[in-house]
Formats: sequence, structure tokens, C-alpha cells
Amino acid sequence: MQRQFLLEQAFDRFPKFHMKILLGDFNAKVGCENILKPTIGNESLHQGSNDNGDRIIKFATLKNLVV
Repeated sequence: MQRQFLLEQAFDRFPKFHMKILLGDFNAKVGCENILKPTIGNESLHQGSNDNGDRIIKFATLKNLVV
């Protein structure tokens, strides 16, 4: 949980631009579950999400981002 808090702090310090791109090695598998379509779109390489994928999806949803 501490890492996600640090990510949120860093993200919130980014300048306020129309578009933000966040890159990094999150070791996340983001699945193609139908409920996630608004956040991840229609394409995914995995059938299901792992813990890090769930965290990325949660972060993206909270910050109104798209994975």
C-alpha cells in the first residue's frame, strides 16, 4: 500500500496538463474483464489481472486515466 501512496504523491505533483503519460515497470497483468472496459479498453494480452494489475486499474480509475 505504501508504494501506491508514493505513486499517487508523485502523480499529483505532475504539472496540470491536458494529457499525462505515466511509464514504468509495474510488473502488472491487466486482464480483459468486461467490468474493466472503461479503464482498459477492448484490448488486453491477459485473461485475468494479477495483484499489480488490480492496483494499476484501481489507481487509473481513481485518477480518471486509461491503461
